[in-house]
Amino acid sequence: MEIKFYAPRWGNRHLTWTDFLRQVKAAGYNGIEANLSADADEREEMFTLLKTYELEWIGQHFETTTANFIDHLQQYETRLYALAAAEPIFINAQTGKDFFTKAQNSQLIEVAERISKETGVAIVHETHRGKFSFCTSSTEIYIDKFPNLRLTADFSHWCCVAESYLQDQQEIINKAIQRTDHFHCRVGYPGGPQVNNPEAPEWKEALDFHLVWWDAIIQNHMEKKSDAVTITCEFGPFPYMQQLPFTQEPVSSLWDVNLFMKNLLKKRYQMMMVK
Repeated sequence: MEIKFYAPRWGNRHLTWTDFLRQVKAAGYNGIEANLSADADEREEMFTLLKTYELEWIGQHFETTTANFIDHLQQYETRLYALAAAEPIFINAQTGKDFFTKAQNSQLIEVAERISKETGVAIVHETHRGKFSFCTSSTEIYIDKFPNLRLTADFSHWCCVAESYLQDQQEIINKAIQRTDHFHCRVGYPGGPQVNNPEAPEWKEALDFHLVWWDAIIQNHMEKKSDAVTITCEFGPFPYMQQLPFTQEPVSSLWDVNLFMKNLLKKRYQMMMVK
């Protein structure tokens, strides 16, 4: 089984596409996770350079935010069709709202499932604050309702929402792990969705909890004999990354933090697969 790593465009938008993708390639990533720009010239530049650097693209959807459900549904459908037409290896979608009804969020999931079947592009749903999957108990409702629902696991959000390391919610965590096809290796903690540096000894407890969950995802796919597992190293910029007062300088290098996570997990899972 292959473990494939992706770099996020989020947090790197200050770089030109040329500089960003050159760094991604040099750092040994397999590709990037990024949304589809509304600007045609930027889209052309991105796809041309991805081909030049032989990098893959995970399509990312986060733009549908309107609170009016009818408008939200239309925008969500339009954006997913546009992403699918651009032929990413799959789409990672932030879906629904935490305040939408179960019926409304279910309708959005059904739309994604239909579009995936029509286009042949897999769509996975990210566990994310503010979405249908904002916490364990909410996500479990939809896991139980939709047997084909697949997830992008970003458990950092759940730590933040629950203000814990989810020690008393293992049954639901296990359900989510069984449905996970992709994950974001960001480390959260009870006070927020992102520690400032996962390499720092004061965050060892937080990192260790996440490693247990991520190891279980890898183990599940090894047992299923999956061809690959995809991981995006998605520590993000301010306000996720804390800044020094007044200077607005980040307390840690975002690029270095994500690279640390890639190197840590690459070594860890190479060792796991040879045992």
